Amino acid sequence: MIVEYIQSALLLIAAFLVIVSAVGLLSLPKDMKNVVYGRIHIVGIFDIACIIAMIGLGQYLLAGIYFIIAPFTAHAIANAFYKSEDVENNAELNEVEEEVDDTNPFIVHKSKIQKLEDVESEKLKTDDRFTISTLDIVEEK
Repeated sequence: MIVEYIQSALLLIAAFLVIVSAVGLLSLPKDMKNVVYGRIHIVGIFDIACIIAMIGLGQYLLAGIYFIIAPFTAHAIANAFYKSEDVENNAELNEVEEEVDDTNPFIVHKSKIQKLEDVESEKLKTDDRFTISTLDIVEEK
């Protein structure tokens, strides 16, 4: 009987955390700097609510696995977003026109690569059949 009260209390706590984090996620301003990191933080509260709910439902092993895996996935998403920002910033800083040196045949310049990419070959036509979809995180400004 006491176990049922504890389970009910844990489920009520989880429901409260889900409601609070949902309100926080919806009220987060979109023009804020680094809004993606704020969203990841708020979704972390969803994770804790799910762990508490699983404990309340008696799924201890699943709650333990989720407790270990959830921070790793959040960190991987944040790290990937940070690295993509870093690549974009470096690409903007390194946009320098290179001088073409035709005396060295081993140096491939951007202009030659662009000419090769413009040529439609049979390989490019066959590669169009395959697509890879990825989750794209876009920070709205």
